[in-house]
Amino acid sequence: MDSEPPRKAPDSPAGLLSECRVDTFRSGGRGGQRQNKVESGVRLTHRPTGLVVTSRRHRSQRRNREDALQRLGERLEAMNRKDPPRVPTRVPGREKRKRLEEKGRRSRLKRLRTRPGPED
Repeated sequence: MDSEPPRKAPDSPAGLLSECRVDTFRSGGRGGQRQNKVESGVRLTHRPTGLVVTSRRHRSQRRNREDALQRLGERLEAMNRKDPPRVPTRVPGREKRKRLEEKGRRSRLKRLRTRPGPED
């Protein structure tokens, strides 16, 4: 994701829609007798980036398309957002001493595990 150059999303929904492939499908869920006839679910595939967004919240295909366009715009913005650089903090002296003491304790424990020499 970092290797892709930032891509500016079009300002208008119509411009964004022109960059997408629109698929409709039967969304399932509530709907009664019309459920198996009406294709109200919308899947948008943004061709330049390959992002896919689906919406099947509403009964209307138009509202689902608007919802999917809004979510696609948000995902494009999130993809282009740069996180601020991380500023590393210093390790406090007390923590350094604690680490060294723990290492010393561990070292003494391991030395006790060694096989005794011929002079012992």
